[in-house]
Amino acid sequence: MQDRDRYRKGAHTVLDLKYHIVWKSKYSYGVLTGEIALRVRDIIRQICGEKEISIVKGNIRQNHIHMLLSAPAHLSPAKLVQLLKGRSSFLLQREFPALRKKYWGQHLWGRGYFCATVGATTEEQVKAYIEEQTEECSNFKIWDEQPAQDST
Repeated sequence: MQDRDRYRKGAHTVLDLKYHIVWKSKYSYGVLTGEIALRVRDIIRQICGEKEISIVKGNIRQNHIHMLLSAPAHLSPAKLVQLLKGRSSFLLQREFPALRKKYWGQHLWGRGYFCATVGATTEEQVKAYIEEQTEECSNFKIWDEQPAQDST
């Protein structure tokens, strides 16, 4: 994929938002195997297709799911996870009665999740780029500069 193809373009925006998201089954039970794993994969693909979320990579383990997603700007990471966990839990428990027995509280997924942003540049590169902008007055900086700590 060429650089220009990786960006999402809107009427007034160009962006590339990628999130590494991980969530676990409740109590870390290893229920994501066989037909259940295949079905959760299909459900996730369906949700992502409907919401214009691109799956860059994904992996379903017995008790957790790892995904790298490229998302539109209007979907926050919290909303993304809510969509994926909520609908998949509902559909899986409806289609697999054994899950309803194991998860009697109707919650297939653990409460939390992990999310980290992934970008084409490092934080240090962005900091350097911002600092190098010198067209205007170079004395006006938005951030607070912390003096380097002496390690002696």
